Amino acid sequence: MTGAPKLQQFYIPEEQSIYLLSHNDAKKLKDWVALCKVQLEQLGYRDIEMVGKGAYGFVFAGVTAGGEQYVFKFSRITLPQHLQDRLEEEAFMLGLVEHPRVPSLIAFQRIRRQSILVMERAPGVDLEQYSLKVGRMPPRLVVKIAAQLADILRNLRSDKGPAGRPLVHGDIKPSNLVYNPDTEQVALIDWGSAVFAQLDENNQYVSANVMELMSSDLQQTNARLGDVYFIGDEQLNGGLSSPRFDEQGVAGTLYALASGQSCRFGHRALPAVSLGLPAEFARMLDAMMDDDPTVRAKAGDYFLRHMARLVMLDLPPVQETPLAPVWVRPQKRGIDTVVYSSRKSFLREEGVKEELKEINDVQLDRYYKNFMQGMGETEKAFIAAVSRLGRYPVVGGLAVRWEKEGVYIDTSLNLRDPDLKPAFVAAVNNMVNLARAIHRQGVFKSCLFNARDTLHVDREGPEKPFIPEPGLSLGYEVSATPDLEDQTRVHSYFEDGPDPEEFLVLPIEIMEILELLNNIHHTGLIIFESLPTHLKIHSYYRLLDPSREQEFRYCLDAIIAAIPLIKGLGVSGFMKMPYKDTKFFSHIERLPEKYYPKNPRDEAVALTAGPTS
Repeated sequence: MTGAPKLQQFYIPEEQSIYLLSHNDAKKLKDWVALCKVQLEQLGYRDIEMVGKGAYGFVFAGVTAGGEQYVFKFSRITLPQHLQDRLEEEAFMLGLVEHPRVPSLIAFQRIRRQSILVMERAPGVDLEQYSLKVGRMPPRLVVKIAAQLADILRNLRSDKGPAGRPLVHGDIKPSNLVYNPDTEQVALIDWGSAVFAQLDENNQYVSANVMELMSSDLQQTNARLGDVYFIGDEQLNGGLSSPRFDEQGVAGTLYALASGQSCRFGHRALPAVSLGLPAEFARMLDAMMDDDPTVRAKAGDYFLRHMARLVMLDLPPVQETPLAPVWVRPQKRGIDTVVYSSRKSFLREEGVKEELKEINDVQLDRYYKNFMQGMGETEKAFIAAVSRLGRYPVVGGLAVRWEKEGVYIDTSLNLRDPDLKPAFVAAVNNMVNLARAIHRQGVFKSCLFNARDTLHVDREGPEKPFIPEPGLSLGYEVSATPDLEDQTRVHSYFEDGPDPEEFLVLPIEIMEILELLNNIHHTGLIIFESLPTHLKIHSYYRLLDPSREQEFRYCLDAIIAAIPLIKGLGVSGFMKMPYKDTKFFSHIERLPEKYYPKNPRDEAVALTAGPTS
């Protein structure tokens, strides 16, 4: 049973794909989503669609009889009641906000046990999705978004609004900002972490009367956690709520958009001053994420005082050269990429105390407690960069080996959508540069597979064998022409020996089949995930020697036949690159400075003209 707790680390930080759920769990989810849609239709709404889901609930969109676009937020009924009650608290806080860039509250209602929050729908797409599509955001657009966010923060910290005291949103991040590409306007959504500020920006208590100031409540934070990928240290460590929390969320958001990352953690290795932003803006952004709280506060004050719209040009995009190979193999069949990473333990700092164990929060449990606590900032950023690769339609894997002299990286990354290549290359390059800024010795491996290809086998209990259904088989692709194998460059399933973080011991019969498979030229991966009543087999295979297809197929069928021999719980995975094509990179401390040009028109002309001979 020792492997069971480790399974909590398997799919992080994203929600599980429905294709990874057991048949029963997938049916329950589909039935519940269908029920939500029926309830909304009974209330008179049409064109209902699910537009998002998070740790606390599901979000649907629909249209009223009068044509208004609304959003409906349902709390997860599986959550404890005190967490379900947060939806009503969110409605209350949203009702206090009056700002053109905050969609208004329409209603809060209950249908039986189900709570529903209804609000206006902001036109556009959330900035995390937009960022995944475009990669690094143009400096002009980052600065324009920054000016809008500064305007929102100034409004929230004002005590002249209906609330009579400053509000803290508490969860500002790209996915909580809806961006309209036509107008380049953003709207701040998801007020589930919003609270009244306990401290103002000068660290003075905010209170309506003397009795409140004497209350012990002011010694205990009312703050909600927010997304640990973007919140600052004070909020993460349970400080009293303050408008400074939202400055940190804004800083992390702007940095992530400018760098093409999905978190704030990379700012030491890939600082804002290296991202081609205007020099003054870049230095301010780095200062807002500084380790010194005094520096952060001064930079936050400067941001709110001076962040106005600048007149800037969009420079012609520069095509990034991938630092690790990226193969584009278009595929019309649907793909839900999932990342499985192992050998993470060496990225954790030694002797770090687990100070956050007792915080009872869904977001913390999902991201931090089982996953990143004890890692340095750059290590966290590297892990997040690998996870970001899995947000693209891609299959394959990577292996990173850190040595004293530098970093060795093997990759097999097969992108299924050519239109996403520029953004994906930026994500790969971020991952490589973050790896270069990590100074320790060890190995990290990651597999990327299509969850739609995952095989599921159920059993009644841990003591019973897994019996596959008749006809169950492992899928594979076949290369149209032989990929000639150079024996000196063969990559093995068993390249680095047994993985110390994988606890499932496979039966000898399966290991012998894998050894046979290892001698056939192919690329791919197979991961066995054994749970008490459920077995998942994740795989991606591409045969590179068509002449051996019959032998290859025999091995895959033999693996399925040996499934009943699997005992124990945990994960065991194997990955094979097409061949060894190891790239070596020297270590870096951080990327060099690079700023938006002082004469952007001249720069634009030069970039358009191209290099001179």
